[in-house]
Amino acid sequence: MQVALKTMLSMQDRMNTRVHTDWINQQFEWYRAVWIECGELIDHVGYKWWKKQEADMDQVRLEVVDIWHFGMSALFDATTDLDALARRIEVDLYHAEPETSDVRLATEALALDSLHTKSFSVPCFAQLMLACGLSFEDLYRHYVGKNVLNFFRQDHGYKEGTYVKEWAGREDNEHLTELMASLNADSPSFPDDVYQALSERYPGLG
Repeated sequence: MQVALKTMLSMQDRMNTRVHTDWINQQFEWYRAVWIECGELIDHVGYKWWKKQEADMDQVRLEVVDIWHFGMSALFDATTDLDALARRIEVDLYHAEPETSDVRLATEALALDSLHTKSFSVPCFAQLMLACGLSFEDLYRHYVGKNVLNFFRQDHGYKEGTYVKEWAGREDNEHLTELMASLNADSPSFPDDVYQALSERYPGLG
């Protein structure tokens, strides 16, 4: 778990650095992105008791992964040591015991903590993972996939507006999901394997 956590923290640092070279000292409001994503997550669970709704748990879990991007970013400061931070996160995730099976309550607890502390609570996040049935292995796999796709987009003209998001009648997210199913997430080269697999499919590169 600690190796995977350090990999994710390093990847998030790289992505944030791509957006702003001195991102840590900018003190961006990562907590705000966390609670707003929590609201989007609730939409997929459903909260309208006055109409028929069915929870889309696959989408809920993807929203949890999106929250993780911002949550990790909020844990960095100018003195951050990746090994120490990975160990601290590992303790909070590994020792988490379920406090509620209600995804709405777990989501609201995380959002409330983010608003109150203007930071990110790994214990609250761990409760949300447990409530929605997201394993650490799936968190890692989906996080790496989305992070690599974001880099791939940037490398191929996303910012300039030249990136082609739909290939062969399907969006890049769909291609990503299919490709990851055929790759070994336990391999140390998993991030590079995902990037290479995308390159082999992208129009004009394969």
